[in-house]
Amino acid sequence: MRTTKIIALLALGTIPAIAVAAPAMTSATYVMKAGAGDLYEKQSSTLLMQSTANPALKTFAKEMITDHTNSTAAVKAAAMKAGLHPAPPKLNAKQSSDLAALRAATGTARDTLYIQQQKAAHQEALALHQDESSTGTAAPLKAAAAKIVPVVQHHVDMLAAM
Repeated sequence: MRTTKIIALLALGTIPAIAVAAPAMTSATYVMKAGAGDLYEKQSSTLLMQSTANPALKTFAKEMITDHTNSTAAVKAAAMKAGLHPAPPKLNAKQSSDLAALRAATGTARDTLYIQQQKAAHQEALALHQDESSTGTAAPLKAAAAKIVPVVQHHVDMLAAM
């Protein structure tokens, strides 16, 4: 009975609801996720470059390898300045699964799957770096993330045109 009254009062707006924020991401978690994302980008793009006949896609993949190699170096340097000693990046389960699916696909089906995966991966990367650049607690990592955001946004824009 008491629970019903509280629920009714909440529904009526007479008791303000309390917003519960998700816990902030730690610097170590950011470094781990950024590294994993970059590793996936480099590995999937290298795989695509070996098989695609699409010159525009090959150019895009080459840019992904270069830009994500650069962002890995920037995040690693920032992590070291922040007093962290990051382990080499590892793919998460989804990234491993996506890479396996990409390996299994051939021809234009691989090209299509690559673009789909890149769109999703870049949305995740953009959110990750935006979050760190605005709410991160380590100044060097915040600064690195802020420099990476426009690069990832450029990738998102390029993918939207594909």
